[in-house]
Amino acid sequence: MTTGSPGARFSLGIQTDKSTEQYEEIARVAEDLGFDGVSVFADLGFQPPLPSLLAAARVTDRLNLGTACLNSTLLHPVEIAGQIAVLDEASAGRAYWGLTRGAWLGQIGLAAPSSMAAMAEAVEVVRLLLDGDDRGFAGEHFRIEPGFRLRYRLPERPPPLLLGVWGPRGATIAGRYADEVKLGGCANPAMVSLMASWLAPAATAAGRPADAVGVVAGAVTVVDHDRELARRLGRAEVAMYLDVVAGFDRTVAVDPELLDRLRGHLAEGDHDAAGRLIPDDVLDLFSLCGTPGEIAEHAAALVAAGATRVEFGTPHGLTGLGGIRLLGREVLPALRALTAGAAG
Repeated sequence: MTTGSPGARFSLGIQTDKSTEQYEEIARVAEDLGFDGVSVFADLGFQPPLPSLLAAARVTDRLNLGTACLNSTLLHPVEIAGQIAVLDEASAGRAYWGLTRGAWLGQIGLAAPSSMAAMAEAVEVVRLLLDGDDRGFAGEHFRIEPGFRLRYRLPERPPPLLLGVWGPRGATIAGRYADEVKLGGCANPAMVSLMASWLAPAATAAGRPADAVGVVAGAVTVVDHDRELARRLGRAEVAMYLDVVAGFDRTVAVDPELLDRLRGHLAEGDHDAAGRLIPDDVLDLFSLCGTPGEIAEHAAALVAAGATRVEFGTPHGLTGLGGIRLLGREVLPALRALTAGAAG
């Protein structure tokens, strides 16, 4: 996995608010158009991701499939291991698993872990279980009694791990365990470059190659030939994510007053009003919105900054499948040409 190489991959991020038939159609179209994978979100209040991933696995042969991301506050590592094993078997080894600390948990009376230790322990527990290791685990956050083991067929190889982190502590954990880090909600080349600069020494310190951990930039995407319509929808869609991720990007400072006003509109359920507050420069840091040519150039800049994968997130276009088809037919060819030209 070479940082910023012409071998960068391009995937779709899907929200779980659809029918089984829709997930199957999206997966078939994504594979036919040449995308490398489909990730399914696990955002609070939406459907669990596993059924949609199983639907995608049934109708595809090539796509990498995984969650971006689960969290161990809502789902114990023993259940995470079970979901990974099921998806890996159903997809014939094409599964990966994503883990993060979680967001919006306060809405259901839960708090995300205050340290990264719980996430690191969850990774260790899942790996131990999937390896068939029954020596047990005694940590600060999780405990597995010696002798406990999973009672079903385990993956033949460890499925790749993606961690959803934004800071140097998360990068240190990723350097030890992960295959990829996802900057969820990020379309900012400067942040991609900063994360890559943390990951290389973290991986080396863990005794791994400097390029062992790739960087995934994934964000709300809206593509259309009508630029203004695309950006108007993009503003409304990115508003709820901006409330979460604006403070994570260490390369920018979003006006706190703007964020306060945005939260007020979101609390009232008015995403359009929240989106109208977002200026163009901020929109471009946290989303991929515009014409096919603009999105290809934006994604190419992310690759040049060190992204090994760019993930085009929901809603993709003014209509879901319409946007996916436009991404596949116009953005992907232009993007691959741009990244190949840069490498040459």
